[in-house]
Amino acid sequence: MSQKSYDGKPTLYVVPTPIGNFDDMTIRAISVLKEVEVIFCEDTRVTLNLLKHFNISKHLISSHKFNENTSVNKALEYLKNGKDIAIVSDRGTPIVSDPGNICVKKAIESGYNVVSLPGATALIPALTSSGIDSSRFIFYGFLNSKKSQRRKELESLKNNKMTIIFYESPHRILDMLLDLKEIFEDRYISVSREISKKYEEVYRGRISEVIVELEDSRGEFVIVVSGCEKVDNYDNISVLEHMKMYLDSGYDEKTAMKMVAKDRNISKSEVYKQVKLFPGK
Repeated sequence: MSQKSYDGKPTLYVVPTPIGNFDDMTIRAISVLKEVEVIFCEDTRVTLNLLKHFNISKHLISSHKFNENTSVNKALEYLKNGKDIAIVSDRGTPIVSDPGNICVKKAIESGYNVVSLPGATALIPALTSSGIDSSRFIFYGFLNSKKSQRRKELESLKNNKMTIIFYESPHRILDMLLDLKEIFEDRYISVSREISKKYEEVYRGRISEVIVELEDSRGEFVIVVSGCEKVDNYDNISVLEHMKMYLDSGYDEKTAMKMVAKDRNISKSEVYKQVKLFPGK
């Protein structure tokens, strides 16, 4: 059954907040935060500081990744009683690599309005200032913190022709870029640090060049990576050899079959037939 917003029912507002510069707060976001009954937020101290800046006094309820399964019940109770509520993250747009998805999903399932305001997010400024093709892109967010899993994720992305955007923390940025260089080869990238803050910087160049510049850098990072320009031709290897390439990289058989089928533009059933025809090779 379809559902539209602005139908008079109680509303959950998804409100972006500045990622660094308070001047990036929209007039509409300020108005909504003043009007709602309560604000659900990641860290009440961070949100309280924001509200004080805009002379807003509002009841705050903590809702973060460790308690969202329980805080959602409080949110639904407010909506049930006819009250509009808002959800914010510490910085940027809720749900984009931040908590909030459970609350939004439950509100929709319960028949309430969910209205998301446009506003601050780190990935778009990083993309548009990168100089890298922005006509088609993938936002991947944070890679796995474990090296083995991170490398596996990068392997699955390396042949993608679209621009890819990652987030990364300061203590993992160099390790991530070293893995990126090895798996993606020395592609052109852009790394934005501390977007909209006093010490905002953008590093552009080949991965090997940017790594040198970032050795002593701190802050939050957004990495924009150019798409794969290499045209892979698998005509010179068999389906079985192609499968072995992925199996040796640590993928299970089912995943490897999917990737081979995609690489060769054939069906998974065709890959399965080839593998089962010569199972020992």
